[in-house]
Amino acid sequence: MKTLLKNGTVVNVFTEKSEKADVLLEDEKIIGVGAYGEEDADIVEDISGKFVCPGFIDSHIHIESTLLLPAAFAEAVLPHGTTAVVADPHEIANVCGAEGIRFMLEASAGLPLTVYIMLPSCVPATPLDENGATLSAEDLEPFYAEPRVLGLAEVMDYPGVIAKKKDIIAKIAAARKKGKAVDGHAPLLAGRGLDLYIAAGIESDHECSNFAEAAEKLGKGQWIMIREGTAARNLDALLELFEEPWCRSCLLATDDRHPEDLLQDGHIDHIIRRAVAQGKDVVRAITMATLHAARRFNLKDVGAVAPGYRADLLVLDDLKKVAVRDVYCGGKKAVSKGQVLPFAAPAVNKELLQKVKNTFHLDRLTPADFHIEAKSGKCRVIKTLPGELLTEEEIVSIDWAHANGVDTERDIVKMAVIERHRHTGHRGLGFVSGLGLKRGALATSVAHDSHNLAVAGTNDEDMAVAAERARELGGGYVLACEGKVVAELPLPIAGLMSELDAEEAAAKNKELLDKLQELGVPRKTAPLMTLAFLSLPVIPHLKLTTRGLAAVAEQKIVPLYV
Repeated sequence: MKTLLKNGTVVNVFTEKSEKADVLLEDEKIIGVGAYGEEDADIVEDISGKFVCPGFIDSHIHIESTLLLPAAFAEAVLPHGTTAVVADPHEIANVCGAEGIRFMLEASAGLPLTVYIMLPSCVPATPLDENGATLSAEDLEPFYAEPRVLGLAEVMDYPGVIAKKKDIIAKIAAARKKGKAVDGHAPLLAGRGLDLYIAAGIESDHECSNFAEAAEKLGKGQWIMIREGTAARNLDALLELFEEPWCRSCLLATDDRHPEDLLQDGHIDHIIRRAVAQGKDVVRAITMATLHAARRFNLKDVGAVAPGYRADLLVLDDLKKVAVRDVYCGGKKAVSKGQVLPFAAPAVNKELLQKVKNTFHLDRLTPADFHIEAKSGKCRVIKTLPGELLTEEEIVSIDWAHANGVDTERDIVKMAVIERHRHTGHRGLGFVSGLGLKRGALATSVAHDSHNLAVAGTNDEDMAVAAERARELGGGYVLACEGKVVAELPLPIAGLMSELDAEEAAAKNKELLDKLQELGVPRKTAPLMTLAFLSLPVIPHLKLTTRGLAAVAEQKIVPLYV
């Protein structure tokens, strides 16, 4: 079956120019770009005044962090022009191990959206974590036979790489031996440490938060993924990367993006629009989101509107506004006039589904579990930073006259991280500033990367109510105030993903944010995502784990009291 897209303007990502041309498709491929007539095709669509460009590729995302199953995620992003994503399932792998990877492969098979997989490199992320599984190089080996597996995902344990720890070096070596890609994760790493990290075989980074950091990494041969997600928003700081020579090795990524943001603002199209609104060239931005991503991951026939390439392409009503009209995935129309055409969700093995649903091993929680012993002197407090996953360490005199050290006037609330995988009873307790919470408590089983149960609150009673409800649900976000649950989003799949569709999950997501705003938390702080990252001990500088406060640079547990 041949389809002709007639009278459109094609975005040429090889020349970074737009040119009038017809596009002829046959089955999954583009077979012609030029002047063609109706006699050349079985189906002819007149797209006069429209633009044709390649489908967008998210170069680094954790689908689990959208809170959606792959089919629901596909339904959310296809109308925004995303035809492929490079996904790292390390969230579910940290909960369920190899079975989590297998689940994501099965749950994403056969979708109109192509879900490529990068194998999780750090399960657990660091020895400081307590997660649900450990994956060695040998455990990952069988997955390289999967056609959609492109390589080794973000190597977060950069101290381990620099120290040449055998396990992480073995994973990198195995991927490189097979000619696979190896992604990096090294926030603020520079100089000799960066040299050692890159020399080990790390080819990319998505953690750059300033231009100087990105320029050094680009100058040393890395690909840089410009990230704009829900919590980590680095686009504004990295706008210069859309210019020569930097743009040649830059891609676009979301990393972690919640369903409300996907439906309201968009996906990769949102990043392109924001860059264009700040004066950047739209064709160049599209090139970074398509051809560059394909080349980085050695996808030889993806990322361009050209003969021989896979027919993943978009028809745009407006180029600069990135107004997506139609989406073709492998030559088949997946979106028509902005509406997703029906597709079947993949069937997942029932036994595997039950395993990823039974992941909470934790006793009932009470207010006593959140009590911090009052001591004289000063405490370490985790200070959050707007639009960043980075945190800072504050040394603060705690006023124990308030509710067990909570001081909302100074924006200091309590935080707990409770182990939920192995029934250890371990819990870390501390304080966090910058959330804005004035009343109540928020609990989440989405707590990167080990995904233990994280809770932030103004009092022990509400923290216990929120945490206990999350335990009962088998995972989720729960907001409690004055002893009652006021909003929740159940996440029964590994405590990470909902079984709702994107619109239903987004509505629950919005309700949580609305209620949090009533309790003093500004929406712009992305509180759900921010809390989820406060336990990740691979992003500087101070985090809270089940074992206590973690100083990331030193990779050690430090005392609460100074």
